[in-house]
Amino acid sequence: MMEIQTTEINPERSECRKLYAETIPYLLHWYEYNRRILPWREEPTPYHVWVSEIMLQQTRVEAVKGYYDRFLTRLPDVKALAEAEEEVLLKLWEGLGYYNRVRNMQKAARVLTKQYGGEMPADYEAIRALPGIGDYTAGAIASIAFGLPYPAVDGNVLRVMSRVACNEEDIAKEQTKRKLKEDLTAIMPAQSGDFNQSLMELGATVCLPNGKPLCEQCPVMHLCKAFHAGRETELPIKSGKKERRIENRLVYLVCQDGKVLIHRRAKKGLLAGLWEFPNVLAEQEKITEEGTLLQEILRQYITEEAEGKVKKGKNAKHIFSHVEWHMKGIWIEADEAVSVQTDESWRFVTTQELKDTYAIPSAFEAYLREVLEKY
Repeated sequence: MMEIQTTEINPERSECRKLYAETIPYLLHWYEYNRRILPWREEPTPYHVWVSEIMLQQTRVEAVKGYYDRFLTRLPDVKALAEAEEEVLLKLWEGLGYYNRVRNMQKAARVLTKQYGGEMPADYEAIRALPGIGDYTAGAIASIAFGLPYPAVDGNVLRVMSRVACNEEDIAKEQTKRKLKEDLTAIMPAQSGDFNQSLMELGATVCLPNGKPLCEQCPVMHLCKAFHAGRETELPIKSGKKERRIENRLVYLVCQDGKVLIHRRAKKGLLAGLWEFPNVLAEQEKITEEGTLLQEILRQYITEEAEGKVKKGKNAKHIFSHVEWHMKGIWIEADEAVSVQTDESWRFVTTQELKDTYAIPSAFEAYLREVLEKY
């Protein structure tokens, strides 16, 4: 077992580091024989690791696989990512959400192209300085792609190690995360990439959140203080998130001659710069049981009054991190005389263009399916 440097930390931290170091051989052996076969693990180039780690933020592994393959097919390297048109970039990301992730990736790709010849540098600080890359992603790229001795501390790692050490500190606090990063840095083995991935994998498949973990399958059960204390379901401690506010919205599916009206959101704020079906807060429109006159519904979207058919669509809900949309759809069959304002942020598009060109956020997935089924 490696010798752990403990001269500048308190006895409790020293014991934690010794305990974390004891898990290393068990976790590495377990990971070698139990890891899931994932495409980015089979070819862990810096670019592949980077793309996968950004995609995996807030997204399940199974959902990412298809996106990962399509993204690499279209944008196989840093140069292609740096040069991609925004519509192409957003379409490839459609459905993953948190679109600033891929916008920041392109910003970083342009930095890499200009400063590093299109290659990711084998330097943690340089990686960390790139747009959209925080401590976790920098640690993952540095360790997995380059074998550098840096930890990658995400929610899975915080949960696993909080249970192993029976640590009652709040993992939502930055101080707790910082301490764990320092402790793991002190005991990082030569196989840093595999060790980081073993912790992530254990947290994703065995040391589960929200319920009883699968302790009988854990390679470090014999070392886990929470397990021996019968506290594995109590830990980790995590302070609650702020309650989301609820917004009631009306979504207009304005159809004309087999096309549907879409609108590009402002460059700042929620879903910045993305295409959407026109929508407003319900409080801004009065909907009666009989329906609303077309010219009233479209008064801010259409330059001239028009007659058409109005009917109710389906209800849908979408949850963002800080707000929850409760939506009601309104179908509007406009006559051929309707014309959109000259503003480029409004346009009628075909369903084929919706499929191939325009990225519609997953918040409107239910309505997108309706439109594609209808036309």
